[in-house]
Amino acid sequence: MKEIVHVMFSREQVENRIKEMADQINEEYGMKPLRLICILKGSVFFSCELAKHLKMPVTIDFMSVSSYGNSTSSSGKITIKKDLEQSIQGVDCLLIEDIIDTGYTLSMLKPMLLERKPESFKICTLLNKPDRREVEMEADYTGFSIPDEFVVGYGLDYAQKYRNLPFVGTLEFIEE
Repeated sequence: MKEIVHVMFSREQVENRIKEMADQINEEYGMKPLRLICILKGSVFFSCELAKHLKMPVTIDFMSVSSYGNSTSSSGKITIKKDLEQSIQGVDCLLIEDIIDTGYTLSMLKPMLLERKPESFKICTLLNKPDRREVEMEADYTGFSIPDEFVVGYGLDYAQKYRNLPFVGTLEFIEE
């Protein structure tokens, strides 16, 4: 089986949209310090690019979470593989996700993080796939809304491949 990637959003489109999102965040927070919570592994590229354009003092922490285990469907509970290293109590937080798909993971993660009493808590996603939503979950900042297609690049992967592509693309499988 051969894999072919088709460009959905070019490098320029992605970078321009991230700058626009950063401008929105800069306007809203001003110079108030902001903690970025990067959800591993997919949002690393997006988090780093976004952080470059933020003007306020920024700290970054990382989480690795799963609601799938070894399955392709959600288990209905969240497993934290790597938790935050710093407390978020009293801190303005921006959770950064690569894509919101069914919404299950974020619907479980958000209340868990809110229990830690941040000063404020918002969600920023590069991609939103509303046609796949199974639970109510929306981001405060969204890069692009996309149709129900499997996407790779800019941190998103297929079997750990394609994360390093500088664009977002769809993946097509062709029988050889």
